[in-house]
Amino acid sequence: MRIVGLGDSTTAGTPGFLSPIEAPPDGMGDPESQYAHWMMKEHPQWSVLNRGINGQRSDEILARFQSDVLSMAPDYVIILAGVNDVYQDLSLESIEENLLTMYKLAIKNKIVPVAATVLPYNTASISESRIILELNRWIEDVSTRLGILFCDTNGAVADPKNRNRLRSSPDELHPDAAGYRRMGEALAKTILAHQDATQN
Repeated sequence: MRIVGLGDSTTAGTPGFLSPIEAPPDGMGDPESQYAHWMMKEHPQWSVLNRGINGQRSDEILARFQSDVLSMAPDYVIILAGVNDVYQDLSLESIEENLLTMYKLAIKNKIVPVAATVLPYNTASISESRIILELNRWIEDVSTRLGILFCDTNGAVADPKNRNRLRSSPDELHPDAAGYRRMGEALAKTILAHQDATQN
């Protein structure tokens, strides 16, 4: 089974890992600092392609959808985008429009989309944290309306005592390897549940 992980730094594996797009052909750094590694470690029969680029906004990720998703003809695409838009003070509406376009492109091309929630970061202002929470509520709601898969990757890495902060981070911006592992486990569980449901 082929899965594409499409997104920004939190897909690439920043700061511990450079994705294969950032450092061709195989990426560079600590492979455990990416959720794709943990998904394949748990399920060796899966091929999880890391198509993350540090710093990209949702519009830049959407622009890569043809080359990094459709050309690979995967079974699933994990879509995790929007945090850099928030950081750059772009509108919530523009993020939602870009995400919705990606979800619909996947559906149109018979690829199962996994709508993943945006992660917190420790240096976020109160306003930025509020927007992330609002965006994540929208992601969960639209996934229900479209009938697509939803994974709360935010919940996998957030501090249980403060959902606006990462449980552990090497740079205050991104998860550590343990956080990426929890993301991978959550995403794998979502896909497995879908497979079980469709096979029964």
